[in-house]
Amino acid sequence: MAENVLYYGDNLEILRRYIKGETVDLVYLDPPFKSDQDYNILFAERNGSQAAAQIKAFEDTWHWDKVSAAAYQEIVETGPTRVSQVMQAFRTFLGENDMMAYLSMMAPRLVELQRAIKQTGSIYLHCDPTASHYLKMLMDAVFGPYNFRNEISWQRSQTRSSISRIFKRAHDIILFYSKTGDYPFGLQYKKLSEGSLKLYKHEDRRGFYQPVPLLVSGKRKGKTGQVWRGIDPNKQGKGGMHWVTIPDNLDKYEREGQVIWPKKHGGTPRLKYYLDENKGVPISDFWDDIAIISSSSAERLGYPTQKPEALLERIIQASSNEGDMVLDPFCGCGTTIAVAQRLNRRWIGIDITHLAVALMKHRLHDMFGSQVQYKVIGEPVSLPDAMALAENDPYQFQWWALGLVGARPIEEKKGADKGIDGRLYFHDEADSKKGRTKQIILSVKSGKVSVKDVRDLRGVVEREEAQIGVLICMQKPTRDMRRESASAGFYKSHWGTHQKLQILTIEELLAGHKIDYPDIAGVNVTFRRAQKAKTKQNPHPQFDCLQEQ
Repeated sequence: MAENVLYYGDNLEILRRYIKGETVDLVYLDPPFKSDQDYNILFAERNGSQAAAQIKAFEDTWHWDKVSAAAYQEIVETGPTRVSQVMQAFRTFLGENDMMAYLSMMAPRLVELQRAIKQTGSIYLHCDPTASHYLKMLMDAVFGPYNFRNEISWQRSQTRSSISRIFKRAHDIILFYSKTGDYPFGLQYKKLSEGSLKLYKHEDRRGFYQPVPLLVSGKRKGKTGQVWRGIDPNKQGKGGMHWVTIPDNLDKYEREGQVIWPKKHGGTPRLKYYLDENKGVPISDFWDDIAIISSSSAERLGYPTQKPEALLERIIQASSNEGDMVLDPFCGCGTTIAVAQRLNRRWIGIDITHLAVALMKHRLHDMFGSQVQYKVIGEPVSLPDAMALAENDPYQFQWWALGLVGARPIEEKKGADKGIDGRLYFHDEADSKKGRTKQIILSVKSGKVSVKDVRDLRGVVEREEAQIGVLICMQKPTRDMRRESASAGFYKSHWGTHQKLQILTIEELLAGHKIDYPDIAGVNVTFRRAQKAKTKQNPHPQFDCLQEQ
């Protein structure tokens, strides 16, 4: 069985370089998009001269610039004929704007995903109504309109607009396509409502049941229209009736004691329909039973685009089987791969930010511990790798370095960090619920360092009233830096003393060195801890009254 893999990098490059053709059973993607941006801005003309900005964490928009213009040119010149044609039509209609840029960046990625999907595979594209109609046309070009299966409306529990002159926006679109007509699909069900459950008010030795008619409207000339137990269905009712099944099955129900002949129904037989036979209400293409993650939910990890596990669980269970390969090219905080792991699927996750990769590692560890096995491709594993990342993208280097020690980057914009690159929070009181949250301030330097950097960090630690400060650097610290660090003294806890200012090099971190702070179970509360994967299912899900029939 192939390994689970977590890739860091641009998903287009990774799909082309690593993912072989027809190896993936199911793709789910939720590509980033500026859904809350003013609608008109998305269609404003751009002259294409703006330099491409590096994609940052939490930034979810494309811009028409030289990069997107080059992507458009490549897909038109080298892409499949239908894709080239639809992209040219988009360009004629839309012009050069952010919406066109988004489609230009999505087109080659969808082409690569179509190549990677097996003949029996499926894809679910999660998008905003602002772009869904364009993406559906693009998906028709890539997968063929005959392979379109559903346009699913996911009604979120919270509205997404404060504008008063339109109806509130409260749903997303999920486009479901298969690669061919031969694809697996398992019908999903909603749970029964309290009103539906009340119908099962009768009970015998087998369980709760409700009586349901064995005769229904309409004459039939076949077996279901034959006389059974002296009853001619064609003479019942005003226009005639028929049995719900053939007489052989009716005999079987009779032998098993499932047929009842209540006097109040004039002797008309009824069937005992047991609660454990009711799977629930079949799911349609309107999903109103899965709410977004609330701020108080134990599932919430603090990632802005996090989707509910129940949403991914429905998709994965509907369109894959155990052992199948599931791919998410915009993996974010890893909901897809976490649910795939819990449902015994293999998985591939791709993301362009080290922040997301670090969060996914934490999530997998919290949920599955040593039970999950995977490898990470694209992250630095040596000092030369780290130096190359620092040179190519200092921001990503910073996030990666913070991830090595389990710290979260600050969310302020660059230049407004006030000397802080990251924070790490911990509890070291005997009662962590009552104890005060402590913090470690981190500064990351990829270039030259001096004693001034240690002094600056010391000032920040004092200003923030933090317990510990850590300088992460590429170069080895000088003797003066070590001396300045030692002069700051120690932070004392119930578990010992810890140097208040610490210096760790990238080489030391790659070798396994850690920050010196209280080493107790659950001490690090920087990232919200994901719940452990549930190992047992409710044996009677019908009693979880969540939805109306």
